[in-house]
Parts: sequence; C-alpha cells; structure tokens
Amino acid sequence: MAPAVKQAASVHPIELKITDLHQLFNSMDPSPFHERDLDHDAEEFIVSWARECPKDAPIQLVVHLARPAEIPDPGPLVANSLRHYFEYRAEITLRELKQLLRQGRACLFIGLAFLVACNVVATLFAPGPGTWHGLAREGLAILGWVAMWHPLDLLLYRWWPVLRLKRLYERLARAEVSIKVGT
Repeated sequence: MAPAVKQAASVHPIELKITDLHQLFNSMDPSPFHERDLDHDAEEFIVSWARECPKDAPIQLVVHLARPAEIPDPGPLVANSLRHYFEYRAEITLRELKQLLRQGRACLFIGLAFLVACNVVATLFAPGPGTWHGLAREGLAILGWVAMWHPLDLLLYRWWPVLRLKRLYERLARAEVSIKVGT
C-alpha cells in the first residue's frame, strides 16, 4: 500500500482592479509611498475575500492596473508595502488580543471577588422564617453568577475572532503580490 501524499493547497488569488496605485493607498497618510496605510475600501475588500479562502491555501494578491504606474516596475514596491502594512496590522491585532486577555483576567478576579462576597452575604440569610430570607439568599447567589458572565465571555469567546484576524493578517503579509497593467 502506497503512503498517502498530502497535496499542497492551491494558491487562492484575490484580484483587485484599480485605475492607478494611488487608489490602493490612503491619500491622507503623509508617510512615504511604500509605508502608507492601505485605503480603507481596498483593505476591506482584500480582507473580506481572504476570509473566504481555505485556511491552508496560500494567498496571491493580483493588482490589475488600468494604466501604467508612474514608477517603473512597481511590483516590488507594492509587494513590500502590502507586506509591511499587513505585518503592522497583525502586530496591532496581537496587542489588542493581549489587552483583551488582560482585561479578561482583571474582570475574572473582580467577578470572583464579587461572587465570593455575594455568597458570604447569602450565608447570613440562613434558612429562617418567611420567604424573604430564601429570596435574598437565592437572589445574591444569582447576582454573583451573573457578575461572572462578562469575564467568562471575554476569556471563553471574545478572543477567538481576534486571534483569527491576526492569523489572517499574517497570511496576507506572506501573500505573493503581482501587478498586471492594462488588464
């Protein structure tokens, strides 16, 4: 029996049609051309299509220019600019992830302290005469657990999409970039 050979994932192209290179970058950014931020619409387009790619497939960005660029052979400049931009976005997203996890840990400690306080106060309402003691005891227990909702939401669910976005930016930073003029 022959060993199974894992096939390499096929390259997933993302095609972007623009009139000239200035449409690709934010014109309000005073940085040099190769360090500029991407235009918001261009970034949104690229990221939304990249989300549709299989997670194992390498990405290729194909920029179709309607007219020739002002500089000869813009390919390396555009490739470096896109790589730089998406590496920067991955770094920013990593910072956001770390901040979210820090916030989650802080909220967890606050929520646990509040839950303990609610349970301590609830024990003061030991079974006694009337239903008010029982209502107060159960209400405090529920209130303590409700206070845990936000920390658990942060630590169990909110960080996954941020990590996924960071990984997507890293994939886009590694993407092969090609420029096609007049197509």
